Amino acid sequence: MRPDILNPLFAELTSLKGIGPGLAKPLGRLGLARIVDALFHLPTGVIERKAVAELDEADVGRMILVTLTARDYRSVGSSRAPFRIEAFDGVGNHVSIVYFGRNTGWARKLFPLGEARRVAGRLDRFGDALQIVHPDMVEPVDSEVSIALREPVYPLSEGLTNARMADIAAQALERAPELDEWADAGLVAREEWLGWRPALAAAHAEPDDARARDRLAYDEMFAGQLAWMLVRQSLKARRGHPVTGDRRLRDMLKLPFAPTGAQRRSMDEIEGDLAQDTPMLRLLQGDVGSGKTIVALDALLTAVEAGKQGALLAPTEILARQHFATLQAMLVGMPVNLAVLTGRDKGKVREATLMGLADGSIDILIGTHAIFQEAVTYRDLAVTVIDEQHKFGVAQRLLLTQKASRPPHLLVMTATPIPRTLLLSNYGEMDVSRLDEMPPGRTPVDTRIIGSARLDEVVDALGRHIDAGKQAYWVCPLVEESDAVDLGSAEERAASLKQRFGDRIGLVHGRMKGPDKDAVMEAFSRGETSVLVATTVIEVGVDVPNASLIVIESADRFGLAQLHQLRGRVGRGAEKSVCLLVRGEALSESAKARLTMMRETNDGFRIAEADLELRGSGEVLGTRQSGEAGYRVATPEQLQRLLPLAHDDARLFIDRDGGIAGKRGEAARTCLYLFERDAAVPLLRGG
Repeated sequence: MRPDILNPLFAELTSLKGIGPGLAKPLGRLGLARIVDALFHLPTGVIERKAVAELDEADVGRMILVTLTARDYRSVGSSRAPFRIEAFDGVGNHVSIVYFGRNTGWARKLFPLGEARRVAGRLDRFGDALQIVHPDMVEPVDSEVSIALREPVYPLSEGLTNARMADIAAQALERAPELDEWADAGLVAREEWLGWRPALAAAHAEPDDARARDRLAYDEMFAGQLAWMLVRQSLKARRGHPVTGDRRLRDMLKLPFAPTGAQRRSMDEIEGDLAQDTPMLRLLQGDVGSGKTIVALDALLTAVEAGKQGALLAPTEILARQHFATLQAMLVGMPVNLAVLTGRDKGKVREATLMGLADGSIDILIGTHAIFQEAVTYRDLAVTVIDEQHKFGVAQRLLLTQKASRPPHLLVMTATPIPRTLLLSNYGEMDVSRLDEMPPGRTPVDTRIIGSARLDEVVDALGRHIDAGKQAYWVCPLVEESDAVDLGSAEERAASLKQRFGDRIGLVHGRMKGPDKDAVMEAFSRGETSVLVATTVIEVGVDVPNASLIVIESADRFGLAQLHQLRGRVGRGAEKSVCLLVRGEALSESAKARLTMMRETNDGFRIAEADLELRGSGEVLGTRQSGEAGYRVATPEQLQRLLPLAHDDARLFIDRDGGIAGKRGEAARTCLYLFERDAAVPLLRGG
């Protein structure tokens, strides 16, 4: 049970002053729903303002704070034209306050004619005149609201101002209690770290305080490492199933090619683990198309040969059903009963599956999180495979280990190659098998970069491609058009392509219902549609060999690992495949470097290392999809630098202090709850 001292932090943000349903929406888009979310939503920079009594050309380009009086309004009447407020400082210097947007009423209320206002914003020049576009803050001169000369800058979404976010953070900090120290005292002294709460306050007040941010990042890593070690320790303490097969099923498999050396090596390592009574906890990492599925099937069939059951967990329904179809085709004519279970399976179909699992007539189950719900029981589950593990947390892994009388052997697969420096952060102390060879027949994808100004040429090339009987993907980063972010919309793109190509266009995205998604995917798989317009829902699990072209719109807004995953949807057949990365016209240096890396190599391990080096805070679209899932504070750079410290301290706690009914044991328990690794709390001795 969560310690009472933390309960105020897990209250809804709407419990704070001034946060109603309207403000909850932009906060929700940032993933901020509770007070603890706001605490860990740290500023990324600082606005430095210069207080001036009068306007000066020398301050052009600077953020200033000045008192101005509005004398006139100027509006052309067009919704696209700017609304200008002609204002003057105390000695008569003129400046235009400029707003864009159709509704100008609120701007007139901010600047009543003849009344002085304190104005904070960037002073710029437009032609020969001075102007301030969309001031940051406007307050009456007698207002109690202060305008700071130095103000932290927070990540925002439409409808949320920086001042409002700063106020929310300040209210959240008032709720943050002093907590007992969970880090090793010697480490805290050596690094000269503040305690958790003072470090949090310092990081909000001074974004450049590297020591405070390191302390918070360390805390997050310590919680993750401690949770992993407790899971591993718990599994090792329990006897599992020694699983030894006789190869009668595996020798029946008719594979399209002989296993690579890396596949054979991984199979041998897994076979050795399965034969032990200590439950296996192994990571199988390999590039897109390296043959992880065959290695996983080898492990599952070993369990069936031993008279036991296996389960394969996938993060999405699309991927689960894709795995089911793939394995079903590989097991044709073999005495293996395969079943699929997802959240949408209801009624008699679900009941029959549950009965088959309980009586042992189902040998291998494939599905989503539904496969470890409370109602699902197995007769003798011995081997569990988790695909795309970074989508799942410690809690889900623990639930899986509790679905059997003895903990099953656990094989985790990831198609996102992970730099060695990050293996500990995502996978704890797992043993690692690595598929670093590609099966024969996988040809590198030809990757090209093209500017968005040439989009018409891309559409023409798409037409030639599908007229030749081939298929293609078109990936967009958003589902619907957004005024806040100028990126491609999947729905708009599908509509525009349908105007030209008609019913040959399909659309799939994460907001669609399961049956609707499946229908679109099946139509594409059967060749009934030629182009699948999609969001990143197709990042994993989609296997259509006839698809040999993928267009990724706004490619400069994706991370390297995600681009590599998307590119892996093509190059699965004999046809030469092409990946077109459509970029925006204005690119940052890191975006240029990412796209160049994609063009230069198909090596996922090299890309993963580059992704770690290049990724900047807030620049990658969908940062929580990038592989470091679960980290809100720690950056990739901090993970590299501080993770060894967190790992060693967690190990010290387990070996020396774990479960002792003392101050550090209770503090560690609080840390696990604070960072929502509380599924591991019951594994603390005495916890």
